[in-house]
Amino acid sequence: MQQTTPIELFYWPTPNGWKISIMLEELGAPYNLNLINIGQGDQFKPEFLAISPNNRMPAIIDPEGPDGSPISVFESGAILLYLGRKFGRFYPADERGRVEVEQWLMWQMGGLGPMAGQAHHFRQYAPEKVPYAIDRYTNEVNRLYGVINKHLADREYLAGDYSIADMASLGWIRPYENQGQDIDDFPHLKRWFEAMNARPAVQRGLAVGKAEREKFNLSADKGAQSVLFGQRARD
Repeated sequence: MQQTTPIELFYWPTPNGWKISIMLEELGAPYNLNLINIGQGDQFKPEFLAISPNNRMPAIIDPEGPDGSPISVFESGAILLYLGRKFGRFYPADERGRVEVEQWLMWQMGGLGPMAGQAHHFRQYAPEKVPYAIDRYTNEVNRLYGVINKHLADREYLAGDYSIADMASLGWIRPYENQGQDIDDFPHLKRWFEAMNARPAVQRGLAVGKAEREKFNLSADKGAQSVLFGQRARD
């Protein structure tokens, strides 16, 4: 599949955003970057809500969608599945292969991502320390790391060949220290993590928007925290 018109990527460099920048870099597909500064409230702008009604990035507009007509897609997992089907890469064509990929993608979407996000929040950003919440989410992330570590004991990637399941999970493992984890406790996970980070396309995907993110100090910006954690537009 050859993409002639760039895909529009609406993005901020976070674990969910990295999924799509990594996928596009792995595909070598042309895309235009539209930064959605989630600390400034860009996700609440009407033009963004028109393509992502849940006011969350990432989202894409593919001008060469089904039947040649444009299509917009929101939710990172849905975008990965769409791109995998369209380009016929990193998402198997056979049903057994697809089920293997999909179950690990859903594991990330429903488990690893939400639990790691909550652990990160209560450990790093909550205005007051809540020991129960910190222990609850830190322990659950530890359990999930154990699940992936055991699964990777006899395979290189999550679903056999390198796939969108691996791309989806990587970003949520990267801030392991902020989640209260020691990656050395999970040797198979660590091997996978290092192999993933060594991929040139992964490195390029992780670098997208990095300079803009470095200008954004969430820990110090209380206004940005109220936008992100209160889920309201900035005044």
